[in-house]
Amino acid sequence: MEYTIQKLASLAGVSTRTLRYYDEIGILKPARINSSGYRIYGQEQVNRLQQILFYRELGVGLDRIKEIVTAASFEGAKALRDHRKKLLDKRDQLDKLIANVDKTIAVTEGRSTMSNKEKFDGFKKKMIEDNEKKYGKEIREKYGKDTVEASNAKVMNMTQEQYDEVTALGEELHLTLAEAFKTGNPAGELAQKAADLHKQWLTYYWKEYSKEAHAGLAQMYVDDERFTAYYDKEQPGTAEFLRDAIHIYTGMKN
Repeated sequence: MEYTIQKLASLAGVSTRTLRYYDEIGILKPARINSSGYRIYGQEQVNRLQQILFYRELGVGLDRIKEIVTAASFEGAKALRDHRKKLLDKRDQLDKLIANVDKTIAVTEGRSTMSNKEKFDGFKKKMIEDNEKKYGKEIREKYGKDTVEASNAKVMNMTQEQYDEVTALGEELHLTLAEAFKTGNPAGELAQKAADLHKQWLTYYWKEYSKEAHAGLAQMYVDDERFTAYYDKEQPGTAEFLRDAIHIYTGMKN
């Protein structure tokens, strides 16, 4: 069966503008253009659109979706199995958050009690899952599955006091790095303080600290555009500055 752009948009619950944009960026080309100049989509394009919408629902960016669905190695059935697993994980996370809210309501109404650890377990699990979604593949390839799993377990076992400490430490790091960047000197006192704060921050998440791993992570901040975008969002060049400061701090650069 074939669909015009209007019919496919209506079927999928998206706008025709979205489909035109997908065509422009090469993620979903129509099967053909008819004699009247209209885009015509076939079953292959319907299946592709379904995959794109699945990935969008999981929070994957369009650039990454394009890499996935246009790759020669892309397999529709395998992708659907992966989607299913991720959706089940997402449902599990939502179930835990709902249970957490229900129990909090019961505590508020005096019908139950709840430890501080229970109050924050759902949020910590979501933080882990968000990080896995964004950077899981890269950090597992770089540091290994066991290291990542140990880090996740450490986060889940954080007390509320530790969670507050690492949150405050992250804020101090952010402010110190911003001030250090203004000096333009990664070897300066402020920059080295930022590198030390970064080390302290990491120890809340890493099972073991090493200078080599610290320097490697700093390099990833520059090599991976997602990390770079995070650090450079307020001042371009911050990721490279932090990398240089950490490399000096760890002795990886004179």
